[in-house]
Amino acid sequence: MPDVFSLSEFLPYRLAVLSERVSRRLSVVYAERFGLTIPEWRVLVHLSRCQMVSVREIHNCVNLEKPRVSRAVAKLEAAGLVEKVASEADQRLVEISLTEAGRQVLNSIVPEAQALEGRLLAALSAEESALFVAMMERLHGVLDNDPQAPRRSRMDTIPDQPDV
Repeated sequence: MPDVFSLSEFLPYRLAVLSERVSRRLSVVYAERFGLTIPEWRVLVHLSRCQMVSVREIHNCVNLEKPRVSRAVAKLEAAGLVEKVASEADQRLVEISLTEAGRQVLNSIVPEAQALEGRLLAALSAEESALFVAMMERLHGVLDNDPQAPRRSRMDTIPDQPDV
């Protein structure tokens, strides 16, 4: 082990801290107005792009442990924002989808979430922003080729990224 290890300079730590800060800042938008938690927000957003999915599929896509997804779904169902139905393909499975109220909540939150994203990206030039996205994809590529790294969802890939 090296004599000096600087956690504040360690890439995985720096990425985790930045991600957590952005998530917590964004949570102010939906927590104050709708009482949603970060897991609940992630479930709603995922359902908006997938329509109807199982808890397992959500768990695999939103980077949350299965129990947290299950608790989020239960709270969202109690609030009338999502509904559960038996899968047509396999009656043993339960599929979750947004209700109209859930869509309305998301429609209220998304513009504010996009405004926050815009403020963050405004710190970068258009070229830097494109480079940042491409560099993140390259790091994902390293992990995609690592058999010990968790797989990312097909929904989290950005098609046709230029090489950096």
